[in-house]
Amino acid sequence: MTKYIFVTGGVTSSLGKGIIAASLAKLLQARGFRTTIQKFDPYINVDPGTLNPYEHGECYVTEDGAETDLDLGHYERFLNTHTSQANNVTTGRIYQYVINKEREGAFLGKTVQVIPHITDEIKRRITLLGQNNQFDIVITELGGTVGDIESLPYIEAVRQLKWEKGDENCIVIHLTLIPYLSAAKELKTKPTQHSVKMMSENGLNPDILVCRTEKPLYNDLKRKIALFCNVTQDAVIEAMDADTIYSVPIEMMREKLDEICLKKLGLKMGTEPELNKWKEFLNKLHYPKSKVTVGLIGKYVELQDAYKSILEALIHAGAVNECKVEVKNIHSEYLTSENAREIMEHLDAVLVAPGFGSRGIEGKIDAIRYARENNVPFFGICLGMQMACVEFARNVLDMKHAHSIEMNPSTEEAVIALMEDQKDIAAMGGTMRLGAFDCVLESDSKVAALYHTTQISERHRHRYEFNNEYLPLFEKNGMEPVGKNPKTGLVEVMEIKNHPFYIAVQFHPEYKSTVENPHPLFVGFIKAAKENAVHKLSVSQQKESIPTTYLENN
Repeated sequence: MTKYIFVTGGVTSSLGKGIIAASLAKLLQARGFRTTIQKFDPYINVDPGTLNPYEHGECYVTEDGAETDLDLGHYERFLNTHTSQANNVTTGRIYQYVINKEREGAFLGKTVQVIPHITDEIKRRITLLGQNNQFDIVITELGGTVGDIESLPYIEAVRQLKWEKGDENCIVIHLTLIPYLSAAKELKTKPTQHSVKMMSENGLNPDILVCRTEKPLYNDLKRKIALFCNVTQDAVIEAMDADTIYSVPIEMMREKLDEICLKKLGLKMGTEPELNKWKEFLNKLHYPKSKVTVGLIGKYVELQDAYKSILEALIHAGAVNECKVEVKNIHSEYLTSENAREIMEHLDAVLVAPGFGSRGIEGKIDAIRYARENNVPFFGICLGMQMACVEFARNVLDMKHAHSIEMNPSTEEAVIALMEDQKDIAAMGGTMRLGAFDCVLESDSKVAALYHTTQISERHRHRYEFNNEYLPLFEKNGMEPVGKNPKTGLVEVMEIKNHPFYIAVQFHPEYKSTVENPHPLFVGFIKAAKENAVHKLSVSQQKESIPTTYLENN
């Protein structure tokens, strides 16, 4: 029988339920258990696809085209396995399904209520991944915080499921906060006690407490927490702030979180977790041999979670190159042709991020022009690729009015056009080109050299595409379409070959970068940044060795 582990949160949001769930899953996977994770979000949106990144961070896209919560990115990066539509469920999707069934007459005229109809659907979705014995353990993260009104149906559904399947098949991990009051020089347990009490009032008791803390939890404090929260003392887990999220699995292994879970679920321990590759990654991350500065040009840079997968992919690539990647966030709205050099001259590489809408577009174009003209390694993703085409058209092909019809529907030089199959679509949610699509690369391209193959598959999330009417003009002048979809002929990769590193892609490579398999495009990008940093240093040293009077006279 599939076993179920539920991860809930209390006291405050953003404690890191997703990281704890992913870390536990990694440890269980390393012990030989077939493990997956799913996320239940309490908001009424059907999915995060229409949410502004400022609201909920990035929208993560799975292989099968699901627009999901960013925590699924953590799941894939930690487990190195794909998630799917079934791994992320929202309240909106639950209610939509139940209401549609009611309209079809499936409830035979009964009054449709939160209990049992909504809770039954939540339980069905929870156990969906456990059907057909495809997983030994399913970890379910419940979004929100215990005590939120919107979380109540989920707590009730878990209570029912635990009663139905028994304590030996379902356990609850409650992530909470032990704040440190610097004035009193004391760790306080009362917020955790109140959080557990609130959960207990709804009929659900935690089996394990994972306590986020800035200071170590001494034994007497653990005993106090265990006593007042009705858990065993060994089930009080210390989770101190880590220097990187990738250290958390090691910390949780040290705290024996996986062992406690297996013991409570009545499962054999299996083999000791083999994390040599993970530790090797951490060693390279902690002890880099060099450093590069990458400019991230975007319109949501105030919120780090808006570009979460890109930032993590840069970390993975940095570790491979034994290089510390320092990301300099540059808001494209405030970047102009006049200040581009001043802002960007200290960068070793430039990445223009995805996005939607016209705000900050001209700044992205100016950044791309600077990178192209000054031989700075450039990587454009999705909208970054589209604006690279617009920049090239304007400044190389002399198409002064070149633009994307997303930003300028009346432009007569639509280098970027709406895809043909998108023209009759009115609904916004879940209607873009989503999920994995094949791409064939030119064998002599830099991209193919990085992938070590000409046949690839990458994930997409867009409505607009390069206008193939302009292909001959671009090719003739040095910007080449080196990757295309084999069925539609849509351009997926653009490259300038007489540039140290100039690659622009329509897809989102960041979604497929993991700790164990860093994405080759990001690895190549950081390698190019390292080479540029060495070159800049060499030029600088040469200038310093030349007498000042000679430089002034020449």
